[in-house]
Amino acid sequence: MPDRFDLPAGFRWGAATAAYQIEGAVNEDGRGPSVWDTFAARPGAVRDGHTGAVACDHYHRYPEDIALMKGLGLDGYRFSVAWSRVQPTGAGAVNAAGLAFYDRLVDALLEAGITPLPTLFHWDLPQGLEDHGGWLNRDTAYRFAEYAGIVADRLGDRVPAWITLNEPFVHTVFGYALGTHAPGRTLMFEALPAAHHQLLAHGLAATVLHDRGLEAMLSNNLTPVEPATPSPADLAAAEAYDALHNRLFTDPVLLGRYPDLTALGVPDDIFGAVHPGDLDLIHTPGLDGLGLNFYNPTRVAAPTEPGLPFDLVDIPDVPHTAFGWPVVPDALRQLLLNLRESYGKALPPLTITENGCSVEESATPDQPRIDFMSAHLDALAQATAEGIDIRGYYTWSLLDNFEWAEGYHQRFGLVHVDFATQRRTPKASYAWYRDLIAAHRDCHS
Repeated sequence: MPDRFDLPAGFRWGAATAAYQIEGAVNEDGRGPSVWDTFAARPGAVRDGHTGAVACDHYHRYPEDIALMKGLGLDGYRFSVAWSRVQPTGAGAVNAAGLAFYDRLVDALLEAGITPLPTLFHWDLPQGLEDHGGWLNRDTAYRFAEYAGIVADRLGDRVPAWITLNEPFVHTVFGYALGTHAPGRTLMFEALPAAHHQLLAHGLAATVLHDRGLEAMLSNNLTPVEPATPSPADLAAAEAYDALHNRLFTDPVLLGRYPDLTALGVPDDIFGAVHPGDLDLIHTPGLDGLGLNFYNPTRVAAPTEPGLPFDLVDIPDVPHTAFGWPVVPDALRQLLLNLRESYGKALPPLTITENGCSVEESATPDQPRIDFMSAHLDALAQATAEGIDIRGYYTWSLLDNFEWAEGYHQRFGLVHVDFATQRRTPKASYAWYRDLIAAHRDCHS
């Protein structure tokens, strides 16, 4: 059985973060408000009223955080650019101070021997665009392409590869369908135009990046979907959920078409959002790599109440993270095999752009996180042995941070952050990951 040391010699080891979750400095140097600033200020929206106003203060402490990355021996660092730090309203004038921050960050990473992997959108849409409809407004896709060009023109001489969007599924469902994330809309399936406009934005931005000789990737949260039982009703429910969670966001990019969404009650034109030529704009640029954010598989049953075509049910008899997510490492291997079966030669090289778990602070010495990472890396090695092209692994996350609607209650970091003092303390998983990276390099030297 292959283990994590059998990953290929050129395998890229990394860690990931996101702007609103770590940067803080929300009112500094010309940054405009984002939907998460607005949402977090809404009473009851975020647990205990937490906000990202300070977060990890990475905006000021990034040299310390890069030193932690260098101490790990990372090859790459995935971060996101805050759109409203670059364009305060999401359009128009560029904020020079905001771009200068990312300039400094990229230079410091390269000086430390770490390759930057920026994500252009990680859920923090400028509030100025949300005021005009946000991702429900088709024009937002074109504003995103302009923003992509601005950032690429400034950093592209040093940054070869880019991720356009992070988890459009999660942003659409939690932000526009269920309202548990910013911007807090509760449109159910009528939120799906936001999904289409994000994919259109990806296609337009990928063209912008390719025109500049840069590589374009897309990262989504993907999950293998299993029926609760072999019954026809549960099988149909699982197929419907797979179409919504996975294929809605991969079929258009890789195959140039949407999956059949009729089981969800969604018309082919996604409530009028799909215009002639849109799928060409989404599909034609092509992907230089597909980023996978993987946390857990999903078990689905036939609905017990009207209104949805499926019920999500727990997976029993497996460990669960502090967030309550089931831990099934081999599901990652199965997901990768499923992607190859579904897309064949259309599937580009893969990178795990997020994988990690929330662990209670009392879990000493951080063994659940070490076990989680170890088992998932073994699953990756098994998939590699079965012929899957996997280029790298970015653990989530480098730092404990603002975990969206959970505020500061879920800790995913390799490094503990005391949010009162901003003191960083590497956990046992930090040392384990550092030693693993060094041992892997020794094996291939």
